[in-house]
Amino acid sequence: TKQGKIECMENIKVYQKNAKIIKEGLVGAGFKVFGGDNAPYVWVKTPNNMSSWDFFDLLLDKANVVGTPGSGFGAAGEHYLRLTAFNTTEKTTTAIERIKQLF
Repeated sequence: TKQGKIECMENIKVYQKNAKIIKEGLVGAGFKVFGGDNAPYVWVKTPNNMSSWDFFDLLLDKANVVGTPGSGFGAAGEHYLRLTAFNTTEKTTTAIERIKQLF
């Protein structure tokens, strides 16, 4: 329906905004990031060549932020973490602020 298409486009705009918040926030904090321009996922290079699982644990334990360890996507994903824009803008902003406070 027309209303359904409108609602879908509104959701997509929120996810695009969230991906931009993630990407810009982490780049501003000195992280190397990939993606987020045309997809709701942002890949973050782990600091100091930390393993993807160690970075996952650090963010979970110290910032209460959950991502997906890159090693789960194969050997090329090691030393990366995938973050998603599928949340509210408020929660996305809070998560990025928490990550930035760690570094």
